[in-house]
Amino acid sequence: MIDDATVRHVARLARLHLDDDEEHRMKEELSTILDHVDAIQALDLDDVPPTTHVLALENVMRDDVPHPSLSADEALREAPEVVEQRFAVPRFEP
Repeated sequence: MIDDATVRHVARLARLHLDDDEEHRMKEELSTILDHVDAIQALDLDDVPPTTHVLALENVMRDDVPHPSLSADEALREAPEVVEQRFAVPRFEP
């Protein structure tokens, strides 16, 4: 179980202002989290290979194959303003 001073220290580092009830609740929640960490650390994981994901990932991207699409005239047909066969947009100045 984590002590009150540690809870107040963590709250101060996180810039949290906790009242007594919140401090008590935080103490219980942090203790529960640390108990879970202890339980995980107690497991024998020597034969478990390191992984980055729980499930094996498979590339679901399709091949990048060009195919016919809109012509420039079709794409620009509904544009509010066109300049030199391109969409005209308002000038942006930060």
